[in-house]
Amino acid sequence: MITVGVEEEYLLVDPVTAVPAPVVEEVRRAAGLGPFAEGAEIQDELLQAQIEVATPVCWTLDEVGGHLLRLRHAVATAAETSGCRVAATGAAPLRGDLPVPVTPSARYLRMEGEARRLVDEQLICGMHVHVGVPDPETGVAVLNRIRGWLPTLLAMSANSPLWDGRDTGFASWRTVLFGRWPVSGLPPHFDGLGDYEERLEQLVESGVIADRGQAYWQARLSDRYPTVEVRCLDVPLRADDAVMFAGIVRGLVATAIAQEKAGAPLRVVEPELAQAANWHAARHGLDGTLLDPCGRPLSSGDALHALLRHITPALEEAGDLRGVSGLVHRLLQHGTAAERQRRAWNGTGLPGLIDLVTGADASA
Repeated sequence: MITVGVEEEYLLVDPVTAVPAPVVEEVRRAAGLGPFAEGAEIQDELLQAQIEVATPVCWTLDEVGGHLLRLRHAVATAAETSGCRVAATGAAPLRGDLPVPVTPSARYLRMEGEARRLVDEQLICGMHVHVGVPDPETGVAVLNRIRGWLPTLLAMSANSPLWDGRDTGFASWRTVLFGRWPVSGLPPHFDGLGDYEERLEQLVESGVIADRGQAYWQARLSDRYPTVEVRCLDVPLRADDAVMFAGIVRGLVATAIAQEKAGAPLRVVEPELAQAANWHAARHGLDGTLLDPCGRPLSSGDALHALLRHITPALEEAGDLRGVSGLVHRLLQHGTAAERQRRAWNGTGLPGLIDLVTGADASA
């Protein structure tokens, strides 16, 4: 079994207006000192209206789901005591008249000084999946082999169609906003670990990014853990969707490791086609076509079934096939979280949207 861990970011919002509420320290203290969460599992983020939770290292998807439900409950309870709600949305649907203050750490304040407008608009939330790899060299090989599947994962996770009270026309506006940083989007193909390290070193030495953590590729090696970190996902509305993504990402990593050991050939998709696939996924979600890892257009349903076929042996070995495939079929039947946000917004307006993204209306 390969280990897996999940980090989720949420917005803290006013329960009536949905405007971001900069009360993270109050919420974090309340959640960290409560009976349902350890302090280290709940962290600050860039802006004071964001909060992050992190599961421990897990061996099973049941563990992932249990920890996420526990942590979501902890931060939601703490937020209510602070007069706000926790919103599981990839981007703030509305913003206030004034920018949300930056969390006062040296790193975040430096980012604010270097890219003020980008930081002001970083009211976006993602889900990061960490999957254990035996060594960094294998990790780089995994990055090369999962790279082509990241647009499909992005489309499945799309949960940020609204911004400034308007429909952006994109399923994942978070992806567009995040793509404005100097090192972002799909990772390039690497010629081994030495190439990966040399590129990161050159980027830091250039002075354009301050540290390796600002290489915001949608998949990268973690500098803190012996893992591959997949970062392309909008934060899901529901904890069980997060479990689905954790299972899929672990399946992709396990499949990539097996292929690398077997010497299976790898087609490297041209960077412009890979970028086009990523943009297309952010624009449309599952509403239409997706480009497969070779750059060929498929219907969204066919693309998801191709993904499941690709990772089925790994899912079977982990005992995850039934659970993950059932959640994928539910996603195909009910649509992405972006579609659900649009239905709520167009149906009952702001109250319905707030209920949806804060979990008060899980059936929407």
